[in-house]
Amino acid sequence: MSVVTNRALLLVAIVLAAIYLFPLYWMYLTSIKTQSAIFSVPPQFLPDTPQWGNYATIWELANIPRYMWNSLVIATGVTLITGILGAGCAYVLARYRNWWIDMALFTVLMLQVLPPSLMVTPIFVGFSWAGLLEYPRFAAVLAISAKTLPFFVILCRAAFMTVPRELEEAALVDGNSRAGAFVMIVLPLARNGILIAALIVFMQGFGEYVYSASIIAENRLQPASIGMTNYLQPNQVNWNAIMAYAATYVTPVLAAFVILQRQIVNGLTAGALK
Repeated sequence: MSVVTNRALLLVAIVLAAIYLFPLYWMYLTSIKTQSAIFSVPPQFLPDTPQWGNYATIWELANIPRYMWNSLVIATGVTLITGILGAGCAYVLARYRNWWIDMALFTVLMLQVLPPSLMVTPIFVGFSWAGLLEYPRFAAVLAISAKTLPFFVILCRAAFMTVPRELEEAALVDGNSRAGAFVMIVLPLARNGILIAALIVFMQGFGEYVYSASIIAENRLQPASIGMTNYLQPNQVNWNAIMAYAATYVTPVLAAFVILQRQIVNGLTAGALK
């Protein structure tokens, strides 16, 4: 392509990136504005007097440490359950090909497109019948794991397909069992794709709202995604405080994506080329 074409594509990419990132910028900007500055006309794109105290206020009043801890516990549980169950499922789908394996893969893909709002009612009823609602945080972990498992299986299946079969066959000839070859040979070679899939699952669990709001009624066990809605007042909306809460909540996730973006892209494209 010519230099002009490259520059035009670069300009288009910059414009699209700016449009995509503008809501994020506006969230951070609103979090340090005064209430009057938020509704000023024309809007202020740089605050005259940044209100950094908004962060200290919401940290104290909204009990963010407790909510963040609950989100961390839920996300960790989701990642462990999804990783343990999903790795074996993805390996079977990658190594064995017959009609029932194809049907299983099709079922996994169909589960991925189901919205949480459609699944939450039967999950709630089933958990109520099984008595799991007595342990709401554990029930939420199981429900979110059901949502993230298909996504994890699809990503890990691509990672397992990059591992040559010959290495497993050599391990079997040396006396390893199929499970031993999987643990000793396949998992280490596919660890990059597995870790990236686990990271994405962790972030999904960290930010999940629908299942947590439907299952966890006790305030002290609720994650930060629900804590932000609890911070809303019925007669007055302090948008600067809400945006400060949102910025505190999403910044760790954004930082992880920025730091690990190269590894995430490599993990997502694993298995695309042979």
